[in-house]
Amino acid sequence: MTPLFGHGHLRLYLLSLLDESPKHGYELIQALSDRFGGTYSPSAGTIYPRLAKLEEEGLVTKTADGRKTVYSITDAGRAEVESRRGELDEIEAQLSDSVRRIADEVRSGVNEAMKSLKADLASAAREARVAAKESARSARSAGASGAGWSETRGSDASGFPSRAESAEALRSADVALTDFRQSMRLDLRRASARSLDPAIVDRLKLRLDEVRAEFRDELKPR
Repeated sequence: MTPLFGHGHLRLYLLSLLDESPKHGYELIQALSDRFGGTYSPSAGTIYPRLAKLEEEGLVTKTADGRKTVYSITDAGRAEVESRRGELDEIEAQLSDSVRRIADEVRSGVNEAMKSLKADLASAAREARVAAKESARSARSAGASGAGWSETRGSDASGFPSRAESAEALRSADVALTDFRQSMRLDLRRASARSLDPAIVDRLKLRLDEVRAEFRDELKPR
């Protein structure tokens, strides 16, 4: 995944956020997430050590507000922000490009997952149709020899798959759907660690609805 901040840039950016107003740690995390459209949300383990370092350097101070710790920029911190204003402008421009690349990467991952799901479902449907045809041939052969209908290996006279074949097709579909769900959950959790864009989830829901509608037609009795 494309890195968002270059070396030392997050530290400077935190100072610029505190220059706007005092904030506690969660507010800084939320401000970063909101500023970049949900494509980046740093962990507490990323933010608090940098705040502690800024405090050591005399650039921020902290005060207790109930159970929260509020961080405020000092005069020395404001002086650093002002002296590096040009660098901050460059960081903003670089961040815009990085955010676009991250969004493209996440979107590509979702699209690839949807293609894989469609392929798995199409394969399962194709296998079920092949099994149905083979069962129909078996049923015709059995009828010609007086064998009758077999619950475990053939089809009935109408050519429908046997119960065992239907159960196997259902099992195969369950495996494909479970694999997709686990893989997709992992990808989404990884994206959520940075901040998951709700618009991406909306597109995922839309694509899943489309796939479900398509295969509902496939599953209607013929």
